[in-house]
Amino acid sequence: MLAALNDLLHWAPVGLPAFIFLITFVVFFHELGHFLVARAFGVKVETFSIGFGRKIFGWTDSKGTEWKVSWIPLGGYVKFLGDENAASMPDMEKVEKLPAAERVHAFPTKPLYQRALIVAAGPFANFALAIVLFALLFSVVGARTLSTYIGAVSPKSPAAEAGLRAGDHILSIDGIKTTYWSDLQQIVGASTGKPLSMVVDREGGQTGLTIQPRRIETEDIFGAKTTIMGIGVAPDQSEQNFAYIRMSPFEAVTAGVGESWARVSLTMTYLGRIFTGRSDTSQLSGPLGIASVTQQQASEGLYGLFWIAALISVSIGLVNLFPIPILDGGHLLYYGCEAVLGRTLGARVQDVGFRLGLAVMLGLMVLATWNDLVRLKLF
Repeated sequence: MLAALNDLLHWAPVGLPAFIFLITFVVFFHELGHFLVARAFGVKVETFSIGFGRKIFGWTDSKGTEWKVSWIPLGGYVKFLGDENAASMPDMEKVEKLPAAERVHAFPTKPLYQRALIVAAGPFANFALAIVLFALLFSVVGARTLSTYIGAVSPKSPAAEAGLRAGDHILSIDGIKTTYWSDLQQIVGASTGKPLSMVVDREGGQTGLTIQPRRIETEDIFGAKTTIMGIGVAPDQSEQNFAYIRMSPFEAVTAGVGESWARVSLTMTYLGRIFTGRSDTSQLSGPLGIASVTQQQASEGLYGLFWIAALISVSIGLVNLFPIPILDGGHLLYYGCEAVLGRTLGARVQDVGFRLGLAVMLGLMVLATWNDLVRLKLF
């Protein structure tokens, strides 16, 4: 445990500031989405806060909005006229006491569709930010992918039996050029177990090998046992063995949308596996885990920082759409009920829902933090 604490203190000077910067950056765009759509619909924004708790510094603009940065950098909020608190619980008593000229600018008095669009704007601003960040990376630097250098060969695997070694560079398979690791995976996966002729570069000279893929047991990205058609090799993930594929702006935006959707799909698949008992909750990460990953990415330079910022943005956007009262998705759930019932839910029902939602989120935070502590070997 002492060694783990020492490691934590070692990366904290780099990882923690980078994590705080990225969270602040992503949260700002989330809240900006709410803010801009609210202003467009004539809603008065009383507070725009990055972080929670006591204010560090701030100012008030010409329209009466207080902009501030607070001490706890794990989120943020915008508070509209007519909100009781930062969770946007409506304060109807306060709204009813407002002069008519001010009441029209209160959030609870706006039509249902406007309230829904204001709430949904935050998560969708995060998705838009992620797409832009991915697109910038893909068009300016290129999509980062592994080349076909072998980093490790599993004992008694088809690769070991054929004579493949760590450090070999696979040039082609059955006459098909293999530039990227995905080329290798695609050819081997589609082989149905037939022998493959492989040309490799070994210490500057070319060598021909014949290898027969077979079903290999491995773990999928969710930690579950699975079998794939494989040869038992792992890529060399040294920085010099990565390749970057630059794209046109249109291709980059399309790829950015695809990458963002892939992350959403992956998360939803994992949650589905948890609910069906096929995966556990051990892969859930909290602030410590995200900060640790941020430190790793920060050590790789701006590319890594942009990449993790895009991933965090997708995650914040998706999580906020979950139908849990206190989150944006919980508000949208209430609005859905309002649309069906033809009236707003009672104050008591909403209050109970918000309390339950807060309890759920605190429980998930405790679970995720515990996973982080175990993963970092602090317990």
